[in-house]
Amino acid sequence: MSSAKNKKVLIITYYWPPSGGAGVQRWLKFTKYLPEYGWEPIIYTPDNGEIPVIDESLQKDISQETTVIKRKIWEPYIWYKKFIGQKNNQKINVGFLSEGKKPKFTEKISVWIRGNFFIPDARKFWIKPSIKFLLKYLTNNPVDIIISTGPPHSMHLIAMQLQKKLNIPWIADFRDPWTNIDFYNDLLLTKLANRKHHKLEKKVLQNANYILSVGETLKNEFLKLGATDVKIITNGFDNSDINNSNISLDKKFSIVHIGSMPKSRNPEILWKTLGKLVTTNNDFAKYLEIKLVGKCDYSVTNSLEKHNLINFVNKVDYVSHDKISTIQQSAQILLLVINQTKNAKGILTGKFFEYMASKRPILAIGPTDGDAAKILDETNAGVIIDFNDSKKIENTLLSFFEKYKNSDLSIESNNIDKYSRKNLTSELANTLNSIT
Repeated sequence: MSSAKNKKVLIITYYWPPSGGAGVQRWLKFTKYLPEYGWEPIIYTPDNGEIPVIDESLQKDISQETTVIKRKIWEPYIWYKKFIGQKNNQKINVGFLSEGKKPKFTEKISVWIRGNFFIPDARKFWIKPSIKFLLKYLTNNPVDIIISTGPPHSMHLIAMQLQKKLNIPWIADFRDPWTNIDFYNDLLLTKLANRKHHKLEKKVLQNANYILSVGETLKNEFLKLGATDVKIITNGFDNSDINNSNISLDKKFSIVHIGSMPKSRNPEILWKTLGKLVTTNNDFAKYLEIKLVGKCDYSVTNSLEKHNLINFVNKVDYVSHDKISTIQQSAQILLLVINQTKNAKGILTGKFFEYMASKRPILAIGPTDGDAAKILDETNAGVIIDFNDSKKIENTLLSFFEKYKNSDLSIESNNIDKYSRKNLTSELANTLNSIT
């Protein structure tokens, strides 16, 4: 073991800058602040992973005290792209999002292959080489704790073998569920493949010394699957990301959504309600702007066209993380849509907490008894409306619009400081200290 003043933690993660998107934020921010609490992070990550977006602005958050080890990874995506007719330099969307068209038959076949042959995921070919490399590395460079974060869950399988062979405490961090993730049923699994996924999930949950979960619902699911020590540390916001200059609100009545919008996150009921309002309320139509920042599934575009909303849409491609705060703080309303899937109650996206830090009203559509609803109620950061409550959506929109017209659309949120990345890292450090 290293000295108490200089404890070391190995973090095995697939996503790391220059990778952008949601998957990188959690551990990038933890490692940014961990040295302040006596922990030296060592990152182990692929050098050439198949990442959906590049965001060079995130490099600034890598602390000088962090050691980053990058190793080559082989993934079958070059075959996948050839099979579906995609260019090699094109990025693969996450979560079965298809922007311009319905998925082709070849894509469905490739999904079936992915789900049934690449278990737990397409990064499985990195497991054995990583174990071999890290066994040698850790023998010469001992650490106090190993942390793996998934998805992809191959990261957990690397850590599990290291724990077994070196007897180093291991924490498995789940940013999302495994077999209960929203697109699990889209993998077209055979019964055999489904059993393998569940078996591996249980093995990780029962062998890790500690499980980290992002919310209460996910924690309870893992306890039922045999985990014994589960700690909730949510995602959060970084105060240093917030633009503290005077920011003007959008002139239009802007409803702003940040991030990808796959089919399961397409708020059909909202589009239908907005379509009705722009048809029946000329004043509303005059000021409405729907700002979608990030990739949207073709089903979203179809819905917007169906409800005659295309002319109100301001579509913005991926924006680097250092510019997101300004867009959020300028919004009249921030739209949070929870995937309409069986795990909806437990979904807590990272952008939810960044929305709260922006201190603009959040309009959330999702389960009113889920984890996000509880936090919204606790912080008074916005309102959540059930997937099918069209009347409440209409009344809420009109109420927001009336306040907007009176230059009085604001929110008095409270109790959000505990969701700052620095405070959450303090929780993490306390957990690490309790294990070593």
